[in-house]
Amino acid sequence: MRIILILLTLLPGLAAAAPSQGTFDVYIRGLKAGTLAFAGEEAGGTYAASGKLESRGLLGLLRRVRYDAAVSGRIVGGRYVPATYRETTDTSRRQSSAVMEYRSGVPQLKRYSPPREPDEDDLDPSGQGGTVDPMTAIWALLRTVPQDEACGFAAPMFDGARRSWIGLGEPQRQDGAILCTGEYRRVAGFSDREMREKSRFPFRVTYRPVPGGLWRIERVEMDTLFGTGVMVRR
Repeated sequence: MRIILILLTLLPGLAAAAPSQGTFDVYIRGLKAGTLAFAGEEAGGTYAASGKLESRGLLGLLRRVRYDAAVSGRIVGGRYVPATYRETTDTSRRQSSAVMEYRSGVPQLKRYSPPREPDEDDLDPSGQGGTVDPMTAIWALLRTVPQDEACGFAAPMFDGARRSWIGLGEPQRQDGAILCTGEYRRVAGFSDREMREKSRFPFRVTYRPVPGGLWRIERVEMDTLFGTGVMVRR
């Protein structure tokens, strides 16, 4: 599950009008794979969120992975409309950065460094209006929410080359928690091999109440290409 396996740590610099943040430990097949943290705010019809990826545990010993991302945008009719998304990635083998800006909800790739030749499967950004970027999706899924907004996020996503969909289903109450199932789905821009390999990645989230009448996700269980994954809030 590409977006959920992005492991983020907190970046500074977000003013706290309506803030939300958290840190998760991420396990794959019971082994520590990394940490996931996020921070963001929503105020006056706008939002901003940021994060950083860093592998941990056995995965960190085998391969260093680091990912920094930041996004800002507007909230229109309950929908997230990104304005500017930035990312930098270090996979040990390759370092890169990219900037994606949006015009009337349509992504525009402004910079990719070092330059890369488009893959034959890459999608044209001009046809991806109405999508959100990966950092917006992470923020929308993991932020602290009022009870009536738990399990309420679903949106198409575009990462600059591929289109996917991520969303949560109807909430269910159980033992003082709110549970809901979700799915990450590869849609277009993926290779034939990737689509044959796996195109749907189900997951389940558990919300718990926090002071102020709000709810936050404490646990995520998911299918991944490497086996069962679990994220547990610290």
